[in-house]
Formats: sequence, structure tokens, C-alpha cells
Amino acid sequence: MPDQTVGRSELSELRGDCARCFGLCCVALPFAASSDFALDKPAGKPCPNLRGDHRCGIHARLRQEGFTGCTVYDCFGAGQKVSQVTFAGRDWREASGNGARRMSEVFPVVRQLHELLWYLTEALTLPATRPIRSGLREALERTERLTLGTPEELAALDVAAHRQEVNVLLLRTSELVRAQVPGGGNGKRGRKDRRGADLIGARLRGADLRGASLRGACLIAADLTGADLREADLIGADLRDTDLTDADLTGAFFLTQPQVNAARGSAGTRLPGSVTRPVHWTAQG
Repeated sequence: MPDQTVGRSELSELRGDCARCFGLCCVALPFAASSDFALDKPAGKPCPNLRGDHRCGIHARLRQEGFTGCTVYDCFGAGQKVSQVTFAGRDWREASGNGARRMSEVFPVVRQLHELLWYLTEALTLPATRPIRSGLREALERTERLTLGTPEELAALDVAAHRQEVNVLLLRTSELVRAQVPGGGNGKRGRKDRRGADLIGARLRGADLRGASLRGACLIAADLTGADLREADLIGADLRDTDLTDADLTGAFFLTQPQVNAARGSAGTRLPGSVTRPVHWTAQG
């Protein structure tokens, strides 16, 4: 089983720090009026709730005001990287050459790279990955170097190609970790390999999903109450409104804070040490 305390400090650097960011997610990203957002906003246009000091004017009331989507989002630290490193502390109002547009182009690229850094950093903490540790470390260092590119280099970067290269290592990580779980994946397709599965609204209460591959699975509004998700691979799984009440996710890997934030849970939900229990879980529990 992975050591739940190892790597927390490294992963903590890959979380959004709004105090060092210029509200880039509130400017760069588009959103449409829906159950997640109360209005339409195109990419590159500041949200009307963004104040002059780059803080959200309704941060304490986002859910009540219809901006649930904002409460589940995390940039993996890309906001402060773009703000303080890529643009050297100049905000989108100050940056020359249409700063808002340029930052809007760069921010999503760095966000994807930082998400890869999250996965690679976690993979390096897992004891089972010892056979591929040098490859993981090399991929981590290369990805970090890419995040330090100029705005022009980042805008021109083929992120999809880089993700594909890194994914080879992440898939191997999954195989190695799950192979150590009794009756787990063993790297073979089987009942516990649910990659990309359509599990919208699935009734999986108490399900034995230990060591399962749920990579890219759609679990929107699925009932996973009391399910065993120990050492499950959750990379890219859609957990919006998934009920994780009393579920055991101890040792689940490639689980991110945005995924947890989008789900529903309780005080009895057991989470890996890499993520924190959302505040709204307490309210709904």
C-alpha cells in the first residue's frame, strides 16, 4: 500500500494559491449558464464578480449565487506560475500586447502541464513504481522545464503530444500498483478494468472496486455509498455528484482535488492523504 504521508509537501505546491495569482481562472476560462454557472462568460473576459484586487467578490457565497463550478475548480498551481513566473508578476491589465488574451492562451496550457506534474509526483511516491522511477523522474523534470517556457513557447506547445508520452508511464504505474492488490487488476482487462466505462447513475453501493481501473470512467451521479475503492486508479474519472458517502478511497491514486470537490461525501468517507475533505461535504452530511 502507498505511504499516505510521502509526497504531501511536493503535491501541496501543485495547488492553486489565489494570493499569488491575478484571478486568471476568472479571466481566461469560458463558462456557460448552467447548473454550474449563473451566466455566460467568454474566454479572456473577466468575470463580473472579479474585483479590482483580483479576488472574487462573492467567494463566500459562490454556491448560493449559482457558481458551483467555481467551488470545484483547482488550477494545480498554474495560476501563480503564469502570474509570477511566465509574466514576471505583471497582471493581465499590465502585460503588454493585449495581456488578457496572451494570459488566456497560456494559462490553460500550463494548467495541463501542472496536472501532469501532479500525477508524476504522486507516481514517484508509490513503492510499486520502483522499476520505472527513472523514467518518471525524467518525465517530471521535462514537464517542469516546459512550464518555464516563454509565453510564445507555451502557446505553441503541443500539449496533447506531451500528455500522450507521459500517459505511457502513468498506465504502467497503474499496472504496477494494481498488480499488488489481491484479486486486483494485474494489468489485464477484466471485471475490474472499467476504463472509460459509462457508469452514469450506476448503483454501486457497497461495490468491491479495490484495485479497479476507473480511468476516464463516467460516474456522474453514481451511488458509491460504502464502496471499496482502495488502490483504485481514478485518473480522469468524472465524479460529478458521485455519492461517496462512507466509501473507502484509502490509497486510491491519481485522484485530484477537483474530482473530490465535485463529488458528494460524508464524515465517514475515507480519503487518501493527497486530497482534503471539501467544506461542503460537512454541510451536506
